[in-house]
This record gives sequence, structure tokens and C-alpha cells, in this order.
Amino acid sequence: MAKLKKGTRCTVCKSKGEKEKAVVFLPHHRLALCKKHFIQWFEKRVEKTIKEFRMFSKKDRILVAVSGGKDSLALWNALTRLGYEADGFYIDLGIDQYSDDSKKLALEFADRIGRTLHIVSLKEEIAPIPAIDKITDRPACSACGTVKRYYMNRYAKQLGYSIIATGHNLDDEAAVLFGNTLHWNIDYLKRQYPVLWEEGGFIRKVKPLCKITEKESALYAFFNNIEYIEYECPFSEGASSIEYKELLSSLEEKHPGTKLQFYTNFLKKMYPILKEYQERQKDQLKVCKICGEPSFTEICSVCKLKEKVQNISQKH
Repeated sequence: MAKLKKGTRCTVCKSKGEKEKAVVFLPHHRLALCKKHFIQWFEKRVEKTIKEFRMFSKKDRILVAVSGGKDSLALWNALTRLGYEADGFYIDLGIDQYSDDSKKLALEFADRIGRTLHIVSLKEEIAPIPAIDKITDRPACSACGTVKRYYMNRYAKQLGYSIIATGHNLDDEAAVLFGNTLHWNIDYLKRQYPVLWEEGGFIRKVKPLCKITEKESALYAFFNNIEYIEYECPFSEGASSIEYKELLSSLEEKHPGTKLQFYTNFLKKMYPILKEYQERQKDQLKVCKICGEPSFTEICSVCKLKEKVQNISQKH
């Protein structure tokens, strides 16, 4: 976030003949804003993104994937203030103090805004992430992501929600896009869109913060006095996505708007080509013969993981 020159007035206030001083400058939007108008700008940008990608309407029941971090809580707050029917869904990953702290903050925030927070314990469903990490060859973040997506989809359907909203921000999306482009991972690139439409047992997943930067999200949380977990998950240390974020952030400092341009140009110019390819090469979704959830194989990856956990526990 660029530094403000002393005495800079809010762009919006200035246009109205008011003299409120700016507290934040958004270089890629060329906007200097006071606290009130930054909050309004943030919420209008979220609303505009929802409408641009036809994510959902006021009639839909939305389940926000809540982690206790700034992005998910900022999203939940914005959706509530914008008048959407949005409840929270927290997965207790069983990662010691990190999970205890994040769950506490999620519960406190749900109480503050008067919305329901549904909680699922991974320890009760399958096994906590530290235990899963010991029995799989996959990186912890990969296994964790698979498990979270599975339970979000399963419980959203059971609880009667039609939309899952996640707090992925522009930094997240740009970093993932950079990594997938670096490795030309077509299977992932063709699914990188702010909306994944419902099909074959999957319900719709949306990313309303995809054009909001991490710093903007943090500022919105700060200005709204939202307390969130400020340290990273211990399993994320050394993740390549963090390196990609740092690289893109250094480019952003020199050339404001780089991340937004990189991401939006992909959506406008490359995604339509990949979507056409995807329609021609569409994989046939099956139903897991154990749990009944959608899967590309006869037994889904989570049920395979459950079997592995059970086999190991029986041996001990």
C-alpha cells in the first residue's frame, strides 16, 4: 500500500466539497480515501464482483468458508452488511493452538454479527491434519485442501445452502495463476475462475474477493474492528505459493496494478479458450460408491484417506 502525502484529502470527500483527510491510498485505482469511504469502496467492489460474475442473489442461502483469518471474516462481514443471507462454516483442523485460536475468533465474530456458524471437527470426521500429514505422501496443504473442499461441499448440501463463498483474494488468485502458468498446468488453469458452477453433486463455489488485494482486505478488517488470527498455519511454511506472492508483490510495488492486470487479462483472454477446451474434453463425473459424493474415480480421495487412517489405527 503506497504512502500518503501529508495532508492528502479523500478523493470522494474532495468531490463533494468536504475536507476529510485520506487514511489510505490505492495506487492501482488512483484513489485516496478516508476510513468511511474506503469501507464503502470495499463493499461496493465486492457487490460489483458478485454481479459481474453472476455469483448469487439476495434469494440464495450462502455458506461462507470461515478460517478465522482476515479474508474470510472480512467477506462474511461485507456480505452481511450488503444484505445477503450468509452463514459461516468452520472446519476444526485439529492443528493445536492455531485451530484453538482461529475457532475462538470465528465464534466470537459470528456472535457479533448475529449469524450462525456451523462447525465440523476433522478429528471426529476422519483425523486431524497433523495425523493425516504423517500417513500421506502429499504435502500437508494439498491433503488439507482436498479434505476441506470435500466437507464444505457435503455439509453445504446437507444444511440446505446453495452457494459456498470463500475468501480467496487477488493475491491468492494471482499467485495460483502464476504457479499454474509457470508449470502450464492446464487442468488447474481451466478451473481457475471466480465461479465454479454447480454440477454432478458439486454445489456452486464463488470468490467474491478475487479483485480485492490482501492489504485491502486487512485494512477493511482493521477499520471494522474485526479481530482475526494474524499468524500463518504452521503447515504453510515453505509453500511455493508464498514465494509467488512475494515475487508478485515486489512487481506490484514497482508497477501498481500488475496483479489485477495479470488476473483480469487471464479471465478475459485466456479462460474463454480453456473453457472451450474443457467443454470438449469434459471428464465424466462419477459417484463415490462409499459416501455418495461426486468423484472422478470409484472411491473418492477422502474415503481412500479414511480407509488408510482406519488401517493404521487397527495395526496400533
